[in-house]
Amino acid sequence: MELSQLRYVMAVADTGNFTRAAARSNIAQPSLSQQIINLERELGHKLFHRMGRKAVLTEAGTVFLERARRILFEVEDATKELGDHPSLERKITVGAIPTLAPYLLPTLITRCRKRFPNLQVNIREDFKVTLIQEILEGELDLALATLPVADPSIQVEVLWKEPLILAVAKGHPLASKDRVIGSDLANETFILLGSSSSLTAQVRRFCGENNFEPRIGSRCAQVATVKALVGIGTGISILPRVARSAEDEDSLVYITLADAEPFREIAVLRHMQRYQTRGAEQFLSLLREGAAELAAPAAS
Repeated sequence: MELSQLRYVMAVADTGNFTRAAARSNIAQPSLSQQIINLERELGHKLFHRMGRKAVLTEAGTVFLERARRILFEVEDATKELGDHPSLERKITVGAIPTLAPYLLPTLITRCRKRFPNLQVNIREDFKVTLIQEILEGELDLALATLPVADPSIQVEVLWKEPLILAVAKGHPLASKDRVIGSDLANETFILLGSSSSLTAQVRRFCGENNFEPRIGSRCAQVATVKALVGIGTGISILPRVARSAEDEDSLVYITLADAEPFREIAVLRHMQRYQTRGAEQFLSLLREGAAELAAPAAS
């Protein structure tokens, strides 16, 4: 039995398809299939039901997969622990959701270069569901995302609570109001991120709590596009406070909702069983430091 065979089993289980698993594993599909057949012969059990293009774990496969994941994690952690020496170059991979990455990570990376010059930090920006999957698969050391996170294999450390604020164009009727409450937004057109965004899900929940369904005019991939469309008067949006910048003053007005100010909880995520390298701990110290600075205005 080889470690590569365990990785191939994981890839097929995760993708549900031998072809996609082969592409993810950078191996030809016939070679991957043969390796799994060889492993099944060695074990004396079929690991997958072959259902056309679909591969589904058998009962034996489900039992084996759990052990295979554990073995691969242990091997990876042992390798990292042996190589985690203060004098060596260190490398970590950090994930972040799109509504955090551009506003927080550049500052942290700059600090990291000055304080920990031997630490190389690679960044992955993606939606929360993808980041969680990559933590579970061992591809990420840390990830920044919003709560809730329900997977019991994920260790969650809340860093700070961030208010969500209303964004409208300078000439919008709401911009001149002394007080804006959630129900004032019922007849407005919203500019939101895509349906995979955790921010969009939270805005929808906020609207539901105020007894209306948001009327969505545009969906965007980036907060910058949302702000641009709001700025020209095509709709309103609810954005994290961290997205506000001095350049917005010419076109946008930000308003705190008076009745029930929505907020999101930002957390750093890591695998419960993953060995935490010195580099990950160093970057985590910077995260906590940055979180304290971002939370300070909310406390004042």
